Amino acid sequence: MFNPPPQGSEVYCDIATPATWTAQGVTVADLDLDVKRRRASGAVLLVDEDEFAVHRVRFDYPPNVVEQAWAAAKYLERALADGTEPFATHYHRWLEKVTT
Repeated sequence: MFNPPPQGSEVYCDIATPATWTAQGVTVADLDLDVKRRRASGAVLLVDEDEFAVHRVRFDYPPNVVEQAWAAAKYLERALADGTEPFATHYHRWLEKVTT
């Protein structure tokens, strides 16, 4: 999610399962592991690891789901820090369209 000012988080990414599409709708599960980039400092933070740890036990996440969640989080940490698009500048013009 890309947030306009004055929100403190410029970019906030929820780690989730891949979407499943059916005639009844779309199903996706938020795994409660998130990565965000702070607007003021540019710091990239992995957040809610505690929730992920609790929920992986409570909901019995399969090992491959846990591995993929951590891999996605690591990818996002790098991408938000190193200027990988769409997390660097491309989103600015789209965000302007919905905030002006």
